[in-house]
Amino acid sequence: MLTTPSTVSPIVAIRQGSFDSAQTEQSVLCVEVGKEHLRFAYLDAQKRLSWLEDFSFPSLLTERSLADNLPAIFQDHPILSAGPWQQVLVTVNSPAFTLIPTPLFRKEYATSYMTLMRGSALPPHEYAHFFEQPNDNFVSVFNVEHRLANYLAGVYPLQTTTFVHQTSAIIRASAAVEQQLVSTQNLLLYFEGEFVTIVLRSNHALRFCNRFGFKNPQDLTYYILYVLEELRLEPYSVNILLYGEITPFSDSYTNLAEFLPHMMFGQTPAGMRFNGDFDDLPEHRYLSLYGLSLLSD
Repeated sequence: MLTTPSTVSPIVAIRQGSFDSAQTEQSVLCVEVGKEHLRFAYLDAQKRLSWLEDFSFPSLLTERSLADNLPAIFQDHPILSAGPWQQVLVTVNSPAFTLIPTPLFRKEYATSYMTLMRGSALPPHEYAHFFEQPNDNFVSVFNVEHRLANYLAGVYPLQTTTFVHQTSAIIRASAAVEQQLVSTQNLLLYFEGEFVTIVLRSNHALRFCNRFGFKNPQDLTYYILYVLEELRLEPYSVNILLYGEITPFSDSYTNLAEFLPHMMFGQTPAGMRFNGDFDDLPEHRYLSLYGLSLLSD
């Protein structure tokens, strides 16, 4: 069932018939947190994605700490307040991240990597966190708010909580998407608000990943064409998959289509199984949440 209420209610909610709180110890909770939204789903004991909800925060609240926006949603929520879970996976959607090749990574330098990437020291209310990307031979380093980590530790005490950056979830999803494609060179574009994450996979290996902010469709097109030029790819020959907050009727799509004739909306990643009626959702819409679920143990 697809519903679209407002305020602190989810703007999208897909729910199976009932939720059995006795099964949480065999289930994985997947939560995606950003300045403008909170999304979650969970993997049941059979590893099927279940009960997806998407909350949008009012614009006046987007400058607050991430932790400030969560209690109104988590309190008394039948799933978010449940537990203990087998595992809790949390995606942090922040603009500050970097990818370090695994042989070069040293955990004691995590803060230094972030300082170098940002050009300034992390503020006192944040710390550097890292996550080793499975199968891609690199480590993602990113910032996490202390208050967010402390809040979730209070909600899920003595449980395994894993923080990952949104790009890690997208990269994992892109590897699963590539399994269904004939092309050995695929550029994936993930849209969210005024940001686009660009991922290039070539012969099953990650070749490029970065995130760009844009204010208008012209800026967006410029950044993508610039990346293609730097990667020595021809716009008229590369296979491009669209995911996230984009539709065939958006100005961004119309502008890109003038330069990128081989664009298409992406499919659900290989390996995804669903428990509930997810047919109402466009397959390309929640790629990062799907990728997060694929990172479960």
